[in-house]
Amino acid sequence: MELDAASIAPRSYSEQTAPPSLVLLERLDRLPATPYLWKLVALLGIGFFFEAYDILYAAYIAPAMVRSGVFTMSTGSWFGLSGVAAFISSLFAGLFVGTMFCGFLADKFGRRAIFTYSLLVYAISTAFIAFQDTAAGMNFWRFVAGTGLGVEMVTIGAYVSEFVPRTVRGRAFALVQAIGFLAVPGAAFLALWLVPLAPLGLEGWRWVVLAGGIGAIFAWFLRRALPESPRWLLQKGRVKEAQAVVEMIERHVSSKSKAPLSAQVSDSDARTATLKAATTTFPRGTLVKRAVILSIYNIFSTVGYYGFASWVPNLLVKQGVPVASSMLYSGVIALAAPVGPAIGLLLADRIERRTQLAAVAVLIAISGIIFSQTRAPALLIGMGVLITVASNTMTYCLHTYQAELFPTSVRARAVGFVYSWSRITAIFVPFCIAWILSNDGPSGVFLFVLISEAICVIAILFGPKTANRSLELLSERGINSTGTKE
Repeated sequence: MELDAASIAPRSYSEQTAPPSLVLLERLDRLPATPYLWKLVALLGIGFFFEAYDILYAAYIAPAMVRSGVFTMSTGSWFGLSGVAAFISSLFAGLFVGTMFCGFLADKFGRRAIFTYSLLVYAISTAFIAFQDTAAGMNFWRFVAGTGLGVEMVTIGAYVSEFVPRTVRGRAFALVQAIGFLAVPGAAFLALWLVPLAPLGLEGWRWVVLAGGIGAIFAWFLRRALPESPRWLLQKGRVKEAQAVVEMIERHVSSKSKAPLSAQVSDSDARTATLKAATTTFPRGTLVKRAVILSIYNIFSTVGYYGFASWVPNLLVKQGVPVASSMLYSGVIALAAPVGPAIGLLLADRIERRTQLAAVAVLIAISGIIFSQTRAPALLIGMGVLITVASNTMTYCLHTYQAELFPTSVRARAVGFVYSWSRITAIFVPFCIAWILSNDGPSGVFLFVLISEAICVIAILFGPKTANRSLELLSERGINSTGTKE
């Protein structure tokens, strides 16, 4: 049964008392950031780790898969299914299906159930990939694994935004992303170690694939104790269950906090505004506007992200750097991957999300243009590091922002819809970059990136402010956080 307005609204907004469901929301937002809450967030961050790991390991094991005869390095057509490109694209196709079409599952059946089972789907599918001997079999199971990861990602985004206090929401997403980007050096070094070997008679590249599934099973075991989202439970009318979850969290937090929890959760004006928001139907016009803004940003930010991250060695070679040196430079640049989210742990909730998103888009564009015009090793590495840090700052901030802009009843499916555009764009961006690079070199690539980032800046400035605001207030009748119409 859905939670209707009458079940949580008081007789008058001027009353000082509030219904239990509203008080629960306020109690969630007043919680201090203790190690217990950060542990819950870290467990969720493991899901993003596996998405990043799966995206990255293909580049490191591709030559070994070709030597095994499972794939060819190239095909006679753009979309040949026997080539390595098909193996890479099948993951993004699955991610697109999982985010675009399966987000409703988390809204219908709950955040906890879906992020638990989607991780199992990924783990089982990855095990099947590791033992396939045909390109068709590997592509199919990689598509299934991508679908599971897609559902996992949108569900985690909804869960984190609903669970953590509003004052640390940005930092929570930064931690999730920081854990995820540890997969960048992790995939590289694991492949470097295992690919030349054949432990237990199984080719090393298959162990690299299998490692993702083994790790996912371990993560599933650790995350079994995570509770359901109290906001989702309230939206479904399950007030007693939500109360039990909030009380359990408060007990854990109180046991680790030296100071008692604040008895005053909000003033009467804030309570009235939040109550109106929680009892008002979210307007379709505002929903569409926010979805369009975020879809545009997801599409064009993907050009900047994968236009550089997936092509670093090739871009360096085109700049005149020897192949051996380009791999060394790429390794140094890759080490900067977790730095953006790490910085976010300090600054994420001090600066407005849309301001951060606009600023990093500008930084990516400027750094990219400088990168394309220099041959100096120190400047190439420096600009590469800046692009990497800015790109990964953008990812944690975008995941935070898009989860904040939609109501609980449709949060997972709405986030899935807007995020899916980045996944399908990622399928086609490599082909565009390859063509531009061969015809116009790095300058042409970064002109493409510059135009894309400019579109991102223009689009995101139409979004509302969200930092340190309650999710319910952000959903009130299309009113933004300053109290004016969007």
